[in-house]
Amino acid sequence: MVDPGHESEYEWGVKTIQSHWLSAGAPLAALSAWIAGSAFLGLSPAAVGGAEAEPPPGFVALFNGRDLEGWHGLGHFDPRKLQAMNAEERARKRAADLEDFRKHWRVENGELVNDGNGVYATTDREFGDLELWIDYRTVPQADSGIYLRYNPQVQIWDFTREGGKWSLGADLGSGGLWNNSPGAPGKNPRVLADRPFGEWNRFRILQVGDRTTVYLNGKLVVDHAVMENFWDRTAPLWARGPIQLQTHGGEIRWRNIFAREIAPEEASLLLAEPGFVPVFNGRDLTGWQGPIENYEVRDGAIVCRPNKGGVIYYHQEFGDFIARLEFQLPPGGNNGLAIRYPGRGDTAYSGMCELQVLDNEAAKYADLDPRQSHGSAYGMVPARRGFLRPTGQWNYQQVTVQGSTIKVELNGTTILDADLSQVTQFMGNRAHPGKDRASGFFGFAGHSDPVAFRNIRIKAL
Repeated sequence: MVDPGHESEYEWGVKTIQSHWLSAGAPLAALSAWIAGSAFLGLSPAAVGGAEAEPPPGFVALFNGRDLEGWHGLGHFDPRKLQAMNAEERARKRAADLEDFRKHWRVENGELVNDGNGVYATTDREFGDLELWIDYRTVPQADSGIYLRYNPQVQIWDFTREGGKWSLGADLGSGGLWNNSPGAPGKNPRVLADRPFGEWNRFRILQVGDRTTVYLNGKLVVDHAVMENFWDRTAPLWARGPIQLQTHGGEIRWRNIFAREIAPEEASLLLAEPGFVPVFNGRDLTGWQGPIENYEVRDGAIVCRPNKGGVIYYHQEFGDFIARLEFQLPPGGNNGLAIRYPGRGDTAYSGMCELQVLDNEAAKYADLDPRQSHGSAYGMVPARRGFLRPTGQWNYQQVTVQGSTIKVELNGTTILDADLSQVTQFMGNRAHPGKDRASGFFGFAGHSDPVAFRNIRIKAL
């Protein structure tokens, strides 16, 4: 276990990646190659070269260069409607889309080519956290993009004045999350990185939770921005979905379509940023208060002892802050994060809130009130479900507390964004008198289960 108390988060992240990589038996040369192109280090991939025959180490080729195997057709279609269809209805739609797909898409010289019309090329395979490398070449006045998890899109423009779309932002170049709300981070690319028509462009896209990072031709154009859910602006991006290559107004060619799923440990590191102070040294409970005898440090993590509990908390009070941590749930595990805890009482009521930490997929919790699910402000506001990693894996969570608002991001996806000052209805009609507290301690609620917490860092705002 690297001691995070004596190095930057950047240094800690690099060493942790190295530890995971080498423990998996991967060669050091491969690690060096990964670091050289790692978005975690803020570096860019290699410049666009020729048509590579093989994917980079760790990637798989989604397009075989010969035929349309692994792809089907699907246009701009709400996936919720697709999910609502029965099997027969879905089969009929798939068949109709496939006929259209084969009419407008072809393979030529090892390239996937679209004539500017028809449904979108859609991967049969669905992805969660993902790194995608893809080359494209298009023509004047074409307009295209890449859908991620059914959602539009990483934009591809004709960026010239002659293209006629400067009023829509085409003059800023490709790579932005164009369907984000006006003014939202990532909607416009940071720099113009497009190559002239006739030349190949390369995207490197990292999607972790609903956070999107985009490199175009080696330049960072979108940095860790939330991709909004086009189909439901009130919901986060879905946890999994296909990649879709949009066709819109002109021929576009694609090649070198390489992807790799990002493992949970790496996803947590990619979500990390510098500037946070460790509040747990990985060795003992120095700096922590409350019934610390009910907890132990095991393999660099704080773990509640079996059949013990009680709220433990870091000794420094915080007003507005961001907390980042990893947690591991045993089957049926239950704990919670104490937010602005006063140092006494039940944090769910005496503190601003308890944020649930819960294996809410366990059978014994089948009848939970939605305000008891993982990430919820206990008894007050429910969180979105479906973004926990499988039980036993480490999850990454960020909590932002500003004034009366609280936001929870689980594995990169926003599952709670609430203003507790507006809450007037409570589970069981039991009031939460502490919900309007302006400051307090950060800690763990402890409910007798061996839930583990590690890499706990806080930044005061």
